[in-house]
Amino acid sequence: MSVVTSYAKFAVSCKTMHFSDEVMHHAKRALIDWFSCTLPGGLEAPATLIAKTLNEDIGRGSSTLLPSGQAATTRTAALINGTASHIIEFDDIFRDGLFHPGAPIIAAALATSEERNSTAEELLRGIVAGYEVANRIAEAINPNHYEWWHTTATVGFFGAAAASAVILGLDVKRTAHALGTAGTMAAGLQQAFRADSMSKPIHSGRAAEGGVLSALLAENGVTGALDILEGERGFGNAMSGNVNWKKAVESLGKNFTITRMTQKNHAACGHIHAIIDAINHIKMTNKIDCLNIKNVALGSYQKTYEICGNANPKTVYEAKFSAEYCAAMALRKGSALRAGDFMEENLKDPELIRVMSLISLKIDSRCEAAFPQARSAKVEIETTGGEVFKYFASTRKGDPDNPLTDAELSDKYTDLVGPLIGATEASLFLSALWSVETLPSVRGLNLGNLG
Repeated sequence: MSVVTSYAKFAVSCKTMHFSDEVMHHAKRALIDWFSCTLPGGLEAPATLIAKTLNEDIGRGSSTLLPSGQAATTRTAALINGTASHIIEFDDIFRDGLFHPGAPIIAAALATSEERNSTAEELLRGIVAGYEVANRIAEAINPNHYEWWHTTATVGFFGAAAASAVILGLDVKRTAHALGTAGTMAAGLQQAFRADSMSKPIHSGRAAEGGVLSALLAENGVTGALDILEGERGFGNAMSGNVNWKKAVESLGKNFTITRMTQKNHAACGHIHAIIDAINHIKMTNKIDCLNIKNVALGSYQKTYEICGNANPKTVYEAKFSAEYCAAMALRKGSALRAGDFMEENLKDPELIRVMSLISLKIDSRCEAAFPQARSAKVEIETTGGEVFKYFASTRKGDPDNPLTDAELSDKYTDLVGPLIGATEASLFLSALWSVETLPSVRGLNLGNLG
């Protein structure tokens, strides 16, 4: 049996499988976190620019663009909402797979559910299927894959296809072909986020769109390569190496990765979060004035240094990927970093620039040895008075070993969504999401009224 057929059998079983209350609860947490990111992200480029580009697909169809509430075709809604959900750098992470599953998978699942007028429970089941298939592929091919490829872009295709196939009601054969087709379309180079470009969030949008397309094609009889993962010229060999595909399928249905997600606590690249957490701990336990800081030494794993070492960010996008900027902002605030901490005017703030100049980032051997199973950081702050404060953050706030509580997740949603649609409407929508499984149709969410 091919690997994609194994995944397909599992995905199809998700339509009727008994899921524990824990699994369904975490699916709702993923959905709430996705809306927290997508609603504000939909107001920013490149999501707004894609909508302008694909204007002929707007105003028709059964799916909804967020937060405008405009109708759109299924694929276009998946593309634009999938892009929007990754723009503000606040979407969820599967730590072991170096992967943001929610952005592409939930965008695809929601667009397909709206088009087919699915029940909300069917939406949640599609989400679970997408996460379980994609997270296992991501973990199997990494960390080698992440040297060159953006996992959210590549593996996102598989997760979006699996979720869409479940919601479309495809059988095992057609679900396998959907995954086979998705695999040959999957792409997304890391260079896209090592430069100041809009391409990175489009990665998740294209994965969502490609997953929907693959499932729709399979529904109508289009076949794919069933050995696309393990074949000699397949995904595993081409984009990773020595992948243990047997291990990648053996735990399907036995344990659920969706219960081990990271929901971000800071609006920045996840590789910086442990640094922010360490600084916040030092700030909370010691009275440190930014005016009295002499130097700050940051230590983390190599990917933090490679991707986030930027002592002179020029744009808001670069600031979200700058360990030095985020550390300086954390030294000023001593609390979680939110979207409002990444504004054009901050890049020109003389005091923030001065603090950034005091910060150095290096690779720490202890952090590197723990990666990717743990995302850690070491921070040492020396004051002008000769005091030295140190802290080692062994994990990040929001990781499965230190998760956001339901209340904290709701607070994150309120902080991001409340200013957009109003406190009352945001509260009502949040209540609907926490009990979403009771809705007879996803259209009961009234997404068209959020704008």
